[in-house]
Amino acid sequence: MLAVFFVIGGTMNLLASDATQTDYARWGYPTWFPYLTGTLEWAAAILLVFRATRLVGAALAGSVMIAAAGTLILNGEYTHSIAPIAVLILVAAYAITHAKHGR
Repeated sequence: MLAVFFVIGGTMNLLASDATQTDYARWGYPTWFPYLTGTLEWAAAILLVFRATRLVGAALAGSVMIAAAGTLILNGEYTHSIAPIAVLILVAAYAITHAKHGR
């Protein structure tokens, strides 16, 4: 399920609508940054699917969510930061569960 979330988020960033580009510009990022973010989200999704790479995928997914939450908090968009923080918690729980059970 987490992989699907990152596929959807990654696709939205890779398509980079005008609204997405406007958001990234407002946050001070260059025009290519949504494409980098989308690529990282897709990579995380793929890594989360395979047993051998799940923890690496969780680490990448968590890093993307930390960056997203940090960006939103630093820009005063506190309520918007709730979603990436919630996903970060889910990613951490997923990683802990899979690390403990070796899955």
